[in-house]
Amino acid sequence: MEIQKNIDCMSGPCPFGDVHLQPSALPRLNRTYIWDVKANKKVGLELKFSTPWLRQIGPTDTCPDLITYSISSCIDTTRVSIGTFCRNGSVSRVKVQGGVVMALQLPWNSDLTTSGFNIANRSSIKRLCIIESTFKGETSATLMSANYPLGFPEDELMTWQFVVPSNLRSSIIFRNYSLSNCERKEERVEYYLPALYSSPEVLKLSDKQPANIPGNFNLSLQGCDHDDQNPGILSLLFQIVVQHPQNEENVTYLIDLRRERDISITIEPKSPHSGHPLLFEPECLICKDPRTCERNVTLTSGTMYGIFFLCYDLEHLRITAEKTIACWDLRYCQKKIYDLTVPRAISQLPVRLDKFTWKLLAPEEINVEIISPSLKLQQHIQEQRCNKSYSYSIVSTAKGKELSLGIFCPGGSIEKIQMRDNITISLKTFGRGFFNDSLNQDLKMSFVPFIKEECIFTVTPDPKAQVYLQTPNWFEGLPPYVSVSWNITVPSKQVARLAFLKERMDIICETGRAYVNIKEQKPKAEETVRREDELLPEPLHMYHHFWVNISNCNPVTKKQLSLQFWVTFVSQKTDLSVIIAVVVGVAGALSIIGIIICCTRKKKKESQNPRVGTYNANINTHMPGRQGLFKKRRQDNDSHVYAVIDDAMVYGDLLKESNGSVNPEVDVYRPFDGPVGDTPPTPPPISFKRTTKISNSEELPFCPERDSEPYTFAHHKPEETRSNGDKSVNSIGDVGMSLLESKEQEGLVEQLMPKE
Repeated sequence: MEIQKNIDCMSGPCPFGDVHLQPSALPRLNRTYIWDVKANKKVGLELKFSTPWLRQIGPTDTCPDLITYSISSCIDTTRVSIGTFCRNGSVSRVKVQGGVVMALQLPWNSDLTTSGFNIANRSSIKRLCIIESTFKGETSATLMSANYPLGFPEDELMTWQFVVPSNLRSSIIFRNYSLSNCERKEERVEYYLPALYSSPEVLKLSDKQPANIPGNFNLSLQGCDHDDQNPGILSLLFQIVVQHPQNEENVTYLIDLRRERDISITIEPKSPHSGHPLLFEPECLICKDPRTCERNVTLTSGTMYGIFFLCYDLEHLRITAEKTIACWDLRYCQKKIYDLTVPRAISQLPVRLDKFTWKLLAPEEINVEIISPSLKLQQHIQEQRCNKSYSYSIVSTAKGKELSLGIFCPGGSIEKIQMRDNITISLKTFGRGFFNDSLNQDLKMSFVPFIKEECIFTVTPDPKAQVYLQTPNWFEGLPPYVSVSWNITVPSKQVARLAFLKERMDIICETGRAYVNIKEQKPKAEETVRREDELLPEPLHMYHHFWVNISNCNPVTKKQLSLQFWVTFVSQKTDLSVIIAVVVGVAGALSIIGIIICCTRKKKKESQNPRVGTYNANINTHMPGRQGLFKKRRQDNDSHVYAVIDDAMVYGDLLKESNGSVNPEVDVYRPFDGPVGDTPPTPPPISFKRTTKISNSEELPFCPERDSEPYTFAHHKPEETRSNGDKSVNSIGDVGMSLLESKEQEGLVEQLMPKE
C-alpha cells in the first residue's frame, strides 16, 4: 500500500512541526508513506529526526527491522538521492535545498505510530544538502555522498556537520572514493576545524585526512564541471570514529631511516576492521603529525619520522618490513658481507615486529651465501622443532618457480647455506621475547660465484648433537632434476653414524635417474651410490668429513622426491678397539693363506716346465652394452685365454691401440675424484655401469666366472697374418687357444695319425 501526501511550502506558510502517519487504521499491509514537500529552489528545508536518530546505509542494504527512510531532492527535473537510512544512528538533522521527497517504508507487522521526523525550519543553505551527525560517546558512523555510488551531481557542494563532545576526539577515514573527469575547477574536500584552525583546510580526496580532531567540525565535498565526452563518477564513502584521547602521555618515537637503503616499514592493525555498524571498535591510529593519522602507515628509507599512536592497546598493531639487497656485478659486491639483522629503529618502537623480509637479487651467474657463524641454524622438522622467539623462512625463486628450503631457527648445526637464483628470507617473530633475542642475531650473507647445485648446506654439528636434515620443498618434494648437497663435518675423535629414515626413495622416474651419493672427504675414498630403484644404504659410519648429495629425476607421477636423514656421533675410541681387533685377525688370516699359496706355487713350479702363455692379440676391448650382443657364449669363445700365467710371460700395454691412443670407456659411471672437501660429489649420468661398489643386490652386467673358468685378458694389436701349412689365418679372428686345449688336441691327433 502506498500513501502519498503533498505539502506546499512555496505559496503559503509551511506547516512546521511533526509529520503524522495519516490516515490511521489502515489494513495491516506493507506500507510506503511518501511526503512530497514543495519549496523554492533557493530555500533549504530542515528535517529534524527524533531519537534514536538515523543511520545511513548503502542503497542496496536493508534495515534489521525493515523500517527504512529514503530522502531525495529535486534539482530542476532531476531527482537526487540524499541517502537511505535506518533507525538507531547519529544522523539528527538533514537540510535539503529546494523541495524534498521523504519516503518511509513500514512492514505489515510494524507498530510504529509516528513518522519520526518534523519540518523544523526553512532557510537558505546555498548547497545541495547538509547532514548533521551528533555523537554523545565513543562510536563510529559510515556516511556517503549524495547519489552514492552512481555519482555526485556536477559542480555541487554538500556538507556534513559533526557535533562531538569536547572531551572526545574524531578521526576521518576514507574507505572508498572515485573521481570524475573535471573540465573546470577541481574536486576537493574542505575541513572547518574551529578548535585548531581559523580557515578551512582544503585537501584532495587522495590526501591523508585529519585525525585526533577535538570537538565539533565540518566536512564539505565540492564537485567540478565535468567533461561532457567522459564525465566520470565522483563518489565518497567515509567513516568517522569518535573516541577518547588515546595518547595522554604524548610520547613521540623517532624513527631514523636516513642511513638505511631500500627498506620500507609498515605499521598496521593485526586484522582488518570489521566495520559492523552496531559494534563500535576503538580504532588504532598511527600519526606522523597531529593531523595526519591513519590506520596504516608506511615508512621508507632516507627519512626521519616522528611517530605517535592513538590506540588503547598497542598489541592490536603489528610491524612488517621489507629490505632489498641486490648485486649486479660480482666485482663490486663479492667481498662485501651484509648483516641480515633488524634495524635498531624498529626495535625501539612499542609495537611488535611481526615479519621482516630480505629480498636478495642477483643475475644467474651470481649466487648467495648465508652464514650464521656463532649461533648456526637448526632446521625445523618433526623430530627437532624450533622453540625460539623467531625463525627464518628461506625460499629460492628461479624462473617463476619457488624452492622452499624450509624453516630455520638459531641454535643448530647449519653454519652456511649456498643457493642459486633470487632468494627471499623472511624473519617471523613469536611473542615479545624477540626484542631481547634480536641483540644476538648473527645472520649474514654475501654474493659468491656460480655453483652447480641448487643448494649446498655446510653442517658443523656439536659432538653431542643429534642432527636431523631433510630435502628442500619437503611437502611438495624436490623439483625435477634438482640437486642438493650437504657438507657434514665430523668432530675430532668422533665417528658419525649416518642413517636414512626411509628404506626407499618412493619415486618412479620417467626420464633420468634419482641418486643418493655419499662419500668421505679423503683421498681414494669409496663412494656409496644408490638409485631410485634400489634400497637406501644401511646406517653408515663415517670417520672423516663427508658429502651427502641427493639428485632428483623427472618422476612419472606428481609425487616428488622427499628424503630425511639424521647424523649422530659416538666416541672413536670404542670403534678403534673393534677395528684393531678385526684388522689383526684379518692380517693373521692373510699371512697363513699367503704362506700356503707360496708353498703350493713353489712345489708346483718344481714339478712343471716353464711355459709361455699364448694369447690372441686382436680382441676388441669395447665392452658390449648388453650380454645378448655376444656372438658366442663365453664357454664357446675361448679366444685370448691363458691356461698358465708365468713369470716368463712378457706383454706390453694391453689397452694401447696401434696409434698409441686409448679408446674411452663407453657409458661408464666415473666416481667423484675432484678436490676433496671443495665440491660435492656430482651425480652419475642417466645410464651407466659402475666401477665402484654400488649395491650388494644389483646384478652384474655379465655372467660371473665359475671357479673352473680360466682367467682372460683382452686387448688390441695390429692386424697380422700367420701361415699354417697351406692356409693363411687372419689373427683378428677368434683363433686364440689355451695350452690345455692345445695339449688335448695334440693327444687326439696322435691317436688318429698312423704310427711310422
